[in-house]
Amino acid sequence: MPFPDDRKIGDLLTWPEVYEIHKTRNGIYQKSGRLVSLLTDFGRINPCYPDFHGESDRVIHYTGSGRRGNQKLDAANTALADATATGHSVPLFNKLGVNRWEYLGLWTVIDSGYVFDESRDRMVWKFTLRLDSGSD
Repeated sequence: MPFPDDRKIGDLLTWPEVYEIHKTRNGIYQKSGRLVSLLTDFGRINPCYPDFHGESDRVIHYTGSGRRGNQKLDAANTALADATATGHSVPLFNKLGVNRWEYLGLWTVIDSGYVFDESRDRMVWKFTLRLDSGSD
């Protein structure tokens, strides 16, 4: 049963509530190589991860892990890349402020790529996420 089974998009949560599923402060939580959940702030709080909506609010371009230098295909980025093949959906939480998180629904990773970020002068992993239709 996917978490959070009783939550609706837009629900506000505290960090302890988010931590029930997302057991790390890192944006990408994976366990044994399988993607579990994701965090974002859309670059408002942490500008080195400038996630943004795509052609609609049902698509997000998500930046992989690694703050400085070229990002590596570490365990977190590998879990995201591998999720493109599995098609399983994971919860996404948006940090609004101290101890304030917004549940954004269940998302599926549909694409990945290693691209040059001119503004940061480095290579980054970029992932395309799509909102699951069951999250409406």
